[in-house]
Amino acid sequence: MESSAPAIPERLRTGLFSGLQTSWKLIRFVVPIYIAVDLLKHTPVIDVLGGWFSPLMRLFGLPGEAAFAFIAAFLLNLYAALAVLAPLDLTPWQLTQCGLMMGIAHNLLLEGAVLGSTGTRGGLLSGCRLAIAGGAGLLLEAAHRLGGF
Repeated sequence: MESSAPAIPERLRTGLFSGLQTSWKLIRFVVPIYIAVDLLKHTPVIDVLGGWFSPLMRLFGLPGEAAFAFIAAFLLNLYAALAVLAPLDLTPWQLTQCGLMMGIAHNLLLEGAVLGSTGTRGGLLSGCRLAIAGGAGLLLEAAHRLGGF
């Protein structure tokens, strides 16, 4: 005997409830990070720490402050990285550069552990993801300089 799908009102209620739960989880995580970075932006802390990372980030056509978003993406997840990126006033091209690199290498600790539990070398694969993200970032920056876009 086939089981019938729940009625539309029940499906809407379930979907709405699940969507609100997920939204609440993200809001609780993203909003405090955004506020912290926005507040730090008005202090010398971001400038000083950004200056330390500036030589490395310049290779990718990014300001030093973008390093904080990469740290958040590599160690946590893309939502944390977005919360850090939002108050930094990056150009559309810089956001594209960040998106490319972070899309390749994000959530490295958790995903490396999952890969390790499957018998693969999680640390090595995470290192490969970092190297590929760096290579892709360098290629995109070179194309940006050559093409002027």
